[in-house]
Amino acid sequence: MATFMVNGQRYQADVDPEMPLLWVLRDVLNLTGTKFGCGQGLCWGCTVLIAGKARPSCTAKAGSVQGKEITTIEGIPADHPLKRAWVAEQVPQCGYCQPGQIMHAFALLSENPEPSEAEIAKVMERNLCRCGTYVRIEKAIRRAAAELRAPREVRS
Repeated sequence: MATFMVNGQRYQADVDPEMPLLWVLRDVLNLTGTKFGCGQGLCWGCTVLIAGKARPSCTAKAGSVQGKEITTIEGIPADHPLKRAWVAEQVPQCGYCQPGQIMHAFALLSENPEPSEAEIAKVMERNLCRCGTYVRIEKAIRRAAAELRAPREVRS
């Protein structure tokens, strides 16, 4: 029996230690916000945070993530500045890559609250978007970063 800490909640599941985390999340724990993209860690569409670091969940094995905090798109509150910025900047087109994009952006802003355009581009270059909304993604990240840096009373 494996124990997973996902979005602050403890889950136990009987899974093969070699099973990709993506399938543990989607098929076993029924957390379907994380999307399957390429299955090889190339598109980063399935990005989650493992111990605070952005990682493709399709290449992370269940046995290697036990005891580590995992955060999925479901673990980011709906009213988080990043999710609000995504809507305000009209980022989603088809929307398929958006959970992975948001998770990678969340990791970036957690480590660097004031990233430059070049830093945003460097971190986000791994995430593929078929619709090509890269300019909107960058604007949304900058918007969210500004809001997150603003004094708390202004955010309300």
